[in-house]
Amino acid sequence: ISHLLGSLEPDAGEVTHGTKLEVAHFAQLHDPLDESKTVMEIVTDGAETISFGGRERHVMGYLKDFLFSPAEIRGPVRKLSGGERRRLQIARLLARPANVLVLDEPTNDLDLETLELLEDLLLEFQGTLILISHDREFLNNVVTSTLVFEGEGRWAEYAGGYDDWLRQSPGAKQSGGAKSGATDKSGPAGARPKKRSGSSGVHGKNPAARPKKLTFNEKRELEALPATIETLEEEKAALFKELESPDFYRNQGDAVVKTNERVSEVTAQIEAAYARWEELEAKREAAAGGR
Repeated sequence: ISHLLGSLEPDAGEVTHGTKLEVAHFAQLHDPLDESKTVMEIVTDGAETISFGGRERHVMGYLKDFLFSPAEIRGPVRKLSGGERRRLQIARLLARPANVLVLDEPTNDLDLETLELLEDLLLEFQGTLILISHDREFLNNVVTSTLVFEGEGRWAEYAGGYDDWLRQSPGAKQSGGAKSGATDKSGPAGARPKKRSGSSGVHGKNPAARPKKLTFNEKRELEALPATIETLEEEKAALFKELESPDFYRNQGDAVVKTNERVSEVTAQIEAAYARWEELEAKREAAAGGR
């Protein structure tokens, strides 16, 4: 990776780079954060929006996805814990304009929610992703190809993530897993890396290989649906109670019409919420059964 990034010259041979490369590198040893700046200033240097995956996002919404509260976003970095600083470093990296991402062990010290969010963001990334990770599950979820060091100066590329390499390589199971390195992900959202093992992967993966699991935002949506449905059901019951009151029809006609229209709207929203719940549950169960 140091050779590719140009920070280390090779003893022999040449490293040829493409044109117009914009590389963002996440190293195991990170640059220190400016303790005097706010979380927002670290990510955007004062700008209110960031661009990721071809779309503009307000920095507040972007950082809320990384589990920062509004007070933390406007507060100084010095008040953050070690895990929160790790999240901030990843948020800062992904907010940079780049067509090549190089991530060296990005999952260290991440909580589950941030890990799942990182997977989703990497799948949205439109450029090339070079990933080094011991997290085999992460590799399986994010990368589309895996580079494996097979000894004696030989490197081989295998389609898919870590588990796909194990299936394809005759010597992989015997050796217990060679050292592997992430390659690149070309094109839109791709594959993911797998559980803890010394492999590297390139972004991109065969989507038919296994059922897709719920994204970070889909999980949050699924968790919120029961409360949403309950709220809608309560509103519907209150509307019906209002309609059943004899005094209600003494009101002006437009109030009666609006109430009936709202009943229809709420009923449609309840039906849509139940349909979405069934859809997400089916996706979750399919992914669980495909592991």
